[in-house]
Amino acid sequence: MSTDPTTVRAARLLISQLGLTPEDLMWVPTDLPTFRDYVPHVISASGTGSKRTYGTYWTRIIEAFGDKRLDEVTPSEIEGLMRRLVENRRIRRNDRGGHSVAEHLLAAMRAIYNRAINDNLLPPQHNPAGKVPKPRRRPTTRQSLGAAEVTALADAVTTSGHDTVLDTLLFRLHLETACRRGGALALREDDIEPTTCLIQLREKNDTVRWQPASPTLIASLLAHRQHRGNGKPSPEPLLRHRDGNPINHRRYDRLWERLGDRLPWVTARNVSTHWLRHTTLTWVERHYGPSVARGYAGHAHPRSDDVTAVYTKPTIADLATALAAYTGEPHPLSTTPPPAGGLPVFPILNPLQP
Repeated sequence: MSTDPTTVRAARLLISQLGLTPEDLMWVPTDLPTFRDYVPHVISASGTGSKRTYGTYWTRIIEAFGDKRLDEVTPSEIEGLMRRLVENRRIRRNDRGGHSVAEHLLAAMRAIYNRAINDNLLPPQHNPAGKVPKPRRRPTTRQSLGAAEVTALADAVTTSGHDTVLDTLLFRLHLETACRRGGALALREDDIEPTTCLIQLREKNDTVRWQPASPTLIASLLAHRQHRGNGKPSPEPLLRHRDGNPINHRRYDRLWERLGDRLPWVTARNVSTHWLRHTTLTWVERHYGPSVARGYAGHAHPRSDDVTAVYTKPTIADLATALAAYTGEPHPLSTTPPPAGGLPVFPILNPLQP
């Protein structure tokens, strides 16, 4: 039996007005789990980074919606939970009005619904979290530090605290390589390549890359491994306290709290480790251009209509050349020697002592 074209057009119009697609009509509803039953499944299927970022928010979601089925929560309820978490947040040194709390809560809710849709528990159009406006991201307050500010930080790092060797090593690692805090914490004892002065960084979005490091930094990392670790390459964490336990993010928190006590402008401007990354990458961009700075940062090459850019990505030698100029130390992979005497922005930091 042939279908009347008028009926087909009317059906298509109705489906369009309902916000559906033909694929949605093929979805067969099942008995939906509650948030209490389903969120643990989401957590177990998520990566380490997602668990660290959204774990607290998934717990709050279970507390708020635990006994509700996945299809029973409305956009208004999600937005209400978002507002409550923002109002009751713990005020930290880097607080910016609870913007990150709202953003992370919404991302955690969307992750739940996206997985439920992929698991065919919900139709594609049923995502109430997608109907909640995403908080508008505010411009970052982080910026490059001046030479005098870097020198003041270096002086405070090397003359305060109960483990100045470790703090000096961390400070030089971030200032020299512009690595993220997560990249430093993920360093393993086998991530040092002393012959060509490279370290292997594992950072956000599961990226893995080799980054040039100065001979001074490489020697300091090897000495650190010898005195506080296994003394040889291994998959164990590299950066450790005096007692041999690996450091974590709290080491950074305590470091910047102490620096803020000694240098009031650190607290007033909320300076953190990431400011060192801004400082180094700004210098590299000013002296060696955006392409080298992008490679130095470990950023993906942007998509563009410039096909030539695909063939002109910076090499490790380009990064090593920029590093040599920045630190004033020759690098085995650098194509040109560093300027005589180095540059005033990079202070003398030698954390070699165990």
